[in-house]
Amino acid sequence: MLNQVYRLVSARQFEVQTVAETVSADQIVVRPRFLSVCHADQRYFTGQRPQNVLRQKLPMALIHEGVGTVVRDPQGKFAPGTLVVMIPNTPVEHDPIVPENYLPSSKFRSSGYNGTMQEYVVLNRDRVLAVPADFDHPMSAFIEMVSVGVQGLTQLQATMDADARVIGIWGDGNLGYIAATLVKQLFPDSQLVVFGRHQSKLDYFSFADKTYLVDQIPADLKVSQALECTGGRGSEAAIAQIIRHIHPLGTAVLMGVSEEPVAIDTRSVLAEGLTLRGVSRSGRADFERAIQILTDSPVTRERLQNLVGLTQKVSTIQDIIDFFERDLTNYWGKAVMEWDV
Repeated sequence: MLNQVYRLVSARQFEVQTVAETVSADQIVVRPRFLSVCHADQRYFTGQRPQNVLRQKLPMALIHEGVGTVVRDPQGKFAPGTLVVMIPNTPVEHDPIVPENYLPSSKFRSSGYNGTMQEYVVLNRDRVLAVPADFDHPMSAFIEMVSVGVQGLTQLQATMDADARVIGIWGDGNLGYIAATLVKQLFPDSQLVVFGRHQSKLDYFSFADKTYLVDQIPADLKVSQALECTGGRGSEAAIAQIIRHIHPLGTAVLMGVSEEPVAIDTRSVLAEGLTLRGVSRSGRADFERAIQILTDSPVTRERLQNLVGLTQKVSTIQDIIDFFERDLTNYWGKAVMEWDV
């Protein structure tokens, strides 16, 4: 099968490559339909990764968040036209202790391995899950990011102590919003408090019990457990505030990605017996749980639909470039392209 792959070759420059694909009985061919851009894609697009990283990973097809329709299933278990979510993490081995998303040997689409910006995507059978028919398609495009939120909260549930009175989330962006939405579903009896830098973004968190600007947090405010969803340069300040405002023996799940090392007040971490738990990416089990949560809770789906901030049909390479450029100035929510190339 001949396939057209749309690869980023350098900052803001894409090219089309025709490749021959072999499809085995354990693989499924999917036609991408709706693709969602994340910050990692933008860092590649704008050339903001270190030059040695860009030289190592480019050229490469971007985007790891997306849904598509089944074109071919050699085993006939998925009917043609079935909408499916494509799981970007692709393990090549099984470990009885380490989950697939933490195995160094696993491949990950749009990170040294072609993403979903292709005419067709050939996936291993276990990398595909059906999307319920009543799901909004642009919202479904970022189920992958919802699964990352599920992974974070799953690790919190496995690590935290019995105190779930107050869950604090630092970060008013997309990841913070998704995590907050999931907290209301998975911790229904807990008070949800969100901390952010922009009041206009915090206003979207109307379902939270309380919201605070990070420079207006009451000195005596305490949270039971915390999630850091800021990333970048904001990680250090967020972690410092979490350490200051979390109860002793609390757990802080770190989810934001920072390109540079950040300083952590280990004296306070030790003195209060805090647990810092790192979380990265997700696996099939997280996707399954994410879809089940969304299936069971129309309210959660409705809240996540509010996160769709920019949509556009793309048909040409220039359309793709224009879409990425528009996303750079998108103030709120996820940018979702309808893939029609």
